[in-house]
Amino acid sequence: MRDILVLCPQERDVKAVRAAGLEDRYNVRFEGSDLDQLDEFDPSAFLAGLSDAPADGVVGTKDLSALLAALVAAERGLPGPTPDALIACQHKPTAREAQRRVAPDATPEFALVDGRVPFSPPFFIKPVIGRLSQNAYRIDDLSELADIRENERYGARYEQIAALAPRGAPDVHGFIAEELLSGDEVTLEGYVSGGRATMIGVTDSIKYPGTDSFERFEYPSRLPAERQAELSDVAARVLRELDFDGGFFNVEFFVSATGPAQIIEVNGRIASQFAPLVQGLHGRSTYEALFELACGEDPHWQTGPPDGVAVSYAMRVFEDAFVEGVPDPEEGLEILVRPGLALSEQGQNDPQSYRLAILYGFGETREEAVAACRERAAGLTFRLAPVPVR
Repeated sequence: MRDILVLCPQERDVKAVRAAGLEDRYNVRFEGSDLDQLDEFDPSAFLAGLSDAPADGVVGTKDLSALLAALVAAERGLPGPTPDALIACQHKPTAREAQRRVAPDATPEFALVDGRVPFSPPFFIKPVIGRLSQNAYRIDDLSELADIRENERYGARYEQIAALAPRGAPDVHGFIAEELLSGDEVTLEGYVSGGRATMIGVTDSIKYPGTDSFERFEYPSRLPAERQAELSDVAARVLRELDFDGGFFNVEFFVSATGPAQIIEVNGRIASQFAPLVQGLHGRSTYEALFELACGEDPHWQTGPPDGVAVSYAMRVFEDAFVEGVPDPEEGLEILVRPGLALSEQGQNDPQSYRLAILYGFGETREEAVAACRERAAGLTFRLAPVPVR
């Protein structure tokens, strides 16, 4: 059997690999811990510690672990996206420039925030390197720029890892401003093998009413086939321009009723949260395809229409709290917070809310799947208390 390294896995990775039966087909080695759970991390020492680990392929499923995997693959001559291609996806100004060159109609107006912004509010700003919509803000008045803050810890860790790439690290500090977009939010997932992009599916993103926080993700999308084909065409052009090959990607879009779809961002990694949705409806795991790509094989993804509807549901609260207790583990449930800490200390927040858990539901119809998730969520008990004064 071939050897696969899964770097800095999150709990979701372990569950997905086992649900797909991949440990029966590969020698899977989970190396390291989820970087979001570590206070200290030395990327050079971590990579040096892998020097004797056998590998026919290496993967990571978050931005940082995917970049680590690319560094290992490049060092050993293994298949996979290059570190520079991943950095081009992850560094938002670089990605936007590539998008503008090959898909100008799908690229919003943007500019680095360097003391001034060349367009008037309202607009959206986000860190040039970031994750999970953290430290991303809508700006309605220029005075609000004085209050924005970077995630310095994440930026510093990214810079440490990216510095090991052939071209070194980009400037990880600062923000990029983008015009406001509107429409339905969706995510297109696929992979590139031998320079050819293959699309797996499109998932709809639904927010809690009156907020910018995601409540759930529904697969398959409601979008008609012609709009999905438009997204596929744009994604293929952009990934080619980014020189991305040999790996999974997902591209987030706004799709309005009229006019071209607009790119929100390009991610050079698997959409791990959607893997249970795809496997539940198609009977094949995207992790299986990810492992095949990592070993230099084209997964030849071919599935028929999905059988039903699947939902990934995010339980959230909209005020900080101290976590005193969480539910017991269950199948199809991801607990995202730990007792003994405030929600704001656990890295599961966006500017408006805090994630508690992710759960999955299925149904013959969209309504049935959503109802199943909400019913299950209502039965889960998180013991939350006011944050202690320190």
